[in-house]
Amino acid sequence: MIFLGLNLVMPQITTYFAKTGFDETLVSAHFFNQSGGCFMISLGKIFGKYTGILREFKAVYVINNWLNRQQLHHNSRLYKKYGLRRNILLPLGSHFFQHQAKDLPWLDQANALEHVQQRPEYQNFSPAIQQELKRFVEDGYMILEGFFDENSVDQHNAEIDRLLKEKKVAFNYTGRKIMEAYKQSDYLNQHFFRNQELLKLLNFIIGKKVIPFHTINFYQGSEQRGHSDFIHMTTYPQGHLIAAWTALEDVSPENGTLFFYPGSHRLPYITTRDYPSGNTRWRIGSESNKRYEDKIEEVIRENGLEKKVFQGKKGDVFIWHANLIHGGSPILKPGSSRKSMVAHYFTEGVICYHEISQRPAFINK
Repeated sequence: MIFLGLNLVMPQITTYFAKTGFDETLVSAHFFNQSGGCFMISLGKIFGKYTGILREFKAVYVINNWLNRQQLHHNSRLYKKYGLRRNILLPLGSHFFQHQAKDLPWLDQANALEHVQQRPEYQNFSPAIQQELKRFVEDGYMILEGFFDENSVDQHNAEIDRLLKEKKVAFNYTGRKIMEAYKQSDYLNQHFFRNQELLKLLNFIIGKKVIPFHTINFYQGSEQRGHSDFIHMTTYPQGHLIAAWTALEDVSPENGTLFFYPGSHRLPYITTRDYPSGNTRWRIGSESNKRYEDKIEEVIRENGLEKKVFQGKKGDVFIWHANLIHGGSPILKPGSSRKSMVAHYFTEGVICYHEISQRPAFINK
């Protein structure tokens, strides 16, 4: 079945690359070696700048899952743990989980504010961090002012510039996002993505060891509509994701601030079952993401949520809950930069997937 899928989609893939100036033979060679076996590669490299109809077919992602199956083997144990009878290569969405597990992160539980102050590790944090932890419980976010010093941030920005110049990374089809630059730089990986002080804090917040999942670097503000990261990086049980956004230069209304809605993390999680996503057994709804963001605007209005903005300074870190509604404000001064990096972390022992496209997450520990 996998090879039938390859035969169906390969002509469309190679035609696309021929039109964009790539050698059709080289594209096919990415999939097959001389003996006819498949390489373990990711279609993500091909789809980095591709926005066509192939993105809508779930079969394409199943093929990608098979090509990268070694990064999905951990799901065999997890599926069994949570009673999910499903092949690890097949699409995965919230509708496959009949009951929501009760394994909530401790900071999401009813007595979290009282509990946080009783945990022994709490006393090891500075008074400023302790106050921010309380705010995370109540409002779904916390701010670490000046977490990274100016020299570290300058070196981070220089690394991104170098990687772009050497063509080791590139902007994806949005023209704004550089995905997973940490894989090309030990400095970005160790000093930012896997910063030990940051990981210690994230482990405490979630109550479990976190697994660094991926990063996105921005040169400009995202101008993205309000959303929760849960829809893009979904977990079962819910809530086992956390994000850390670093300002790599000062943020202002001119270059597009982050906006967010305090307390929105306490609202029910939105899945593709809560809006007309257009998902079918075989295809992803072509307007699923837009309709999701329309649904979020509806939720904001219905709950009377108050919008706030974060004008971070260079080196500040903004940490948010998996379900906090946030986005990017319009850039008021066209062409202005707003360098930043957001990193996402799952916790150990949970199932991770992408709710809109129904793709299980590839995990590199």
